[in-house]
Amino acid sequence: MKKIRQVFADTMLEIGKKDKNLVVLVGDISHRIFQPFAKSCKGRYFNIGICEPSIVNIAAGLSKIGFNPVVHTISSFIIERAYEQIKLDFGYQKLGINLVSVGGAFDYSKLGCSHHCYTDISLISHFKNSTISIPASELEFKLLFKSLYRNKKINYFRVPEHSHNFIFNKKQIKPGKAIIFKKGKNLTLAVLGNLLNNAIQAVKNIEDKYNDSIEIIYYNSLKPFDRKLIKKSVKKTKKIITIEDLSAHDGLYTNCLKSLVGVDNYKAKQLAINDFIHDYGSYDELCNKAGLSIKNIEKSIKIILKF
Repeated sequence: MKKIRQVFADTMLEIGKKDKNLVVLVGDISHRIFQPFAKSCKGRYFNIGICEPSIVNIAAGLSKIGFNPVVHTISSFIIERAYEQIKLDFGYQKLGINLVSVGGAFDYSKLGCSHHCYTDISLISHFKNSTISIPASELEFKLLFKSLYRNKKINYFRVPEHSHNFIFNKKQIKPGKAIIFKKGKNLTLAVLGNLLNNAIQAVKNIEDKYNDSIEIIYYNSLKPFDRKLIKKSVKKTKKIITIEDLSAHDGLYTNCLKSLVGVDNYKAKQLAINDFIHDYGSYDELCNKAGLSIKNIEKSIKIILKF
């Protein structure tokens, strides 16, 4: 299975051969995987360096004259550091851009919190003219990117370092559509991106007792957000746990609660990132630190189901 970052580069090459308006700008990363694009699509690949506000500004000029710019670098730098430029050049002027990040949450687990990013989804959500995709498999990235990249909106694609281990049907993957991964009757697990792996394993570990009880709904799009599916599920189960590697202050949990207006007497629990994680280590070790481990998901399921 390919890394999604490689699939991103392959997809740019595929589209770039057909769409002469596709331009890729990078912030001094991913040079090797973009060499085929640079050679095949001459004059449409630029390394701007570690000058993130400038990358956004240049992309705005390209967008203004009809190009479809793709800006790629680390999420903490392109979203948090260059947020003002995104706001001024694209939010205010209503131009289109495709922001493709890596290093979201703590994917760069060994580089410390300067390279972590939990607030990116919240920040981009504030733009009315935006979409947010978190594709955690090859097919999801290809289909979501191709569906959105020419819509003249602020499109944010958060590319995770780790994929989940599941292959969905093409018909299931659409912007703004969640997927029922597993049906259940007493608890809804709403899970984001590659954390589907941990959610599935947690359920498997206790499936003899809880298997028929747990419904799993997988999200790869947060904007637009599939409100109908989560509302229908929680109306039935009356319990929900959200699992996300985003800030606890705005993300999957917030969107779910907004969707559940009018649903009475349900219980809700959020598993998310509450504060800076200062530790270094593997991705799994930092998941454990953030409370997103398989063990902690199991524990939360047991508590909310009162078994």
